[in-house]
Amino acid sequence: MTKADLIEEVSRTVSMTRRDSEVIVETIFDSIIKSLRAGDKIEIRGFGSFRTRQRRARMGRNPKTGEQVAVPARKVPFFKPSKELKDGINSQNDSAPSAAAPPTPLGPQ
Repeated sequence: MTKADLIEEVSRTVSMTRRDSEVIVETIFDSIIKSLRAGDKIEIRGFGSFRTRQRRARMGRNPKTGEQVAVPARKVPFFKPSKELKDGINSQNDSAPSAAAPPTPLGPQ
């Protein structure tokens, strides 16, 4: 799903214009980014939490030339899904056939 798909889904679900839906989605994303920049943790109950993790400075390698390059320390966003989200995703797979199920015969033997 792309950002445009998400905007379209919000627009359809709440019966509002695409422009209004775009403002809502952009506002949510901007709020998450501002909070992460400030070092805050964002928790959305039933969905998951966003936070930043600090990566140490290290020596990397340019894959084209093999030359060593200094990679500076930086913050990276991290998402941890909630138990409810994981359970909701996995419960949809209950209708799929089990990998341990015996194979079906392909014809007369």
